[in-house]
Amino acid sequence: MKIAAVLVAGGESRRMGRDKATLLFHAKPLWQIQLELLRKLEPTEIFVSARTDPVWRPADVQFVADDLPSRGPLSGLAASLTQMRAQHLLALAIDMPLMTEEYLTFLYNQIEPCRGVIAKIDDRFEPLSAIYPHEALPNVQSALSGEDFSLQTLAGRLAAEGKLRVVSVTSQERNLFLNVNELADLAAATPSVP
Repeated sequence: MKIAAVLVAGGESRRMGRDKATLLFHAKPLWQIQLELLRKLEPTEIFVSARTDPVWRPADVQFVADDLPSRGPLSGLAASLTQMRAQHLLALAIDMPLMTEEYLTFLYNQIEPCRGVIAKIDDRFEPLSAIYPHEALPNVQSALSGEDFSLQTLAGRLAAEGKLRVVSVTSQERNLFLNVNELADLAAATPSVP
C-alpha cells in the first residue's frame, strides 16, 4: 500500500524559545533530518504542515496550512488527510530526531486497508509518529469542531473504532520517541547504538 507523509512542524516552540526546525543535530537542521527519513520510505507525496509556509521547505515538498483556527497538530492532520491522494498518511514530528527508518518501516508493515497504526508507551499514544488511514478524516474533523483538541483523545477513539492498530513500544525503542523541546533535550540526545 502506498502512503503519503506529513512532517508536522506547526508548533510555536515556546519552551525552546526559537524555531525547532532549524536547530542543528549532528550538524544538520532537524527539518532536513526528518525529511531525509521520510524520503527513505518513498511516500507518494510529502507535506509540511505548519501555520505558515516555512522558508526552509524544499520545492518538491507541499505546504499544507493548518486548518483555521489552528488547533496545533490536529489542524495539520486534518489538512493533510484532506489533500493526500494515498490511502494512508504517515505523520512525523519535526522534533523527534532519533526516529529511524527501521521503526517507521515496522509501523508501515502493520497497516491494512482502512486501518493505520500507532505506537503506545505505557498509557500514552505517540500520535506524531503514526500512520493514519484516510478513514480517520471524519474523526479528525469532528475533533476539530468540538472542544477537545487532544491527539491522545483522538487516538483513543480511532483505536476503539478499529481505525488504528495499537503497538506497544519496547523499552529498547523508547529513545526513538525523544522529543526535543528544550536545548537540554538536544544536548542529551545521542544516536541509538545498534
